[in-house]
Amino acid sequence: MTAMSLPTTQRPVPSRSTALAVVAGLACALAIGKALPVTMDTLSGAVSPLCATAAESSPLDKVEPIGSYALPNVPGKRVTIVRVFYGPGGFSRPHRHAGSVTAYITKGEIRSQLGGAPVETFGVGQSFFEPPGSTHLVSANASATEPAELIAVFVADEGAQLTTLLE
Repeated sequence: MTAMSLPTTQRPVPSRSTALAVVAGLACALAIGKALPVTMDTLSGAVSPLCATAAESSPLDKVEPIGSYALPNVPGKRVTIVRVFYGPGGFSRPHRHAGSVTAYITKGEIRSQLGGAPVETFGVGQSFFEPPGSTHLVSANASATEPAELIAVFVADEGAQLTTLLE
């Protein structure tokens, strides 16, 4: 195991209730998923349009499926969890999602703008919410030199295409 150096800049600390809500939500989703798994190939196909191609963004940008689970208490709905990696200067093209999305930043800083709202920057430990059908105009690494990543939790209809790129 290698030693890690911690950055000396201080980041805003999320409220305890926010952190507990994110942890509880992920724990519930993972517990449900043990009973109702889906193949990772299916999950990869559903989220593949999330990041821009390497020619348009950083070659380090990628989406890593974590899990996808039917919600037995909400028939017809599914929770899907992915990790989004943005290389330095990386971004996703404008898009919209089929359902609700909650994003939690785990590394670096992410710039985000939903249609009609100002651009916001979120740091490690912060989260943001995208209502169903909202237009996500900006989703990008705020740094041109350091990587960034987030965990996205989707709640959408079974079989829905999670991300649709906009022209």
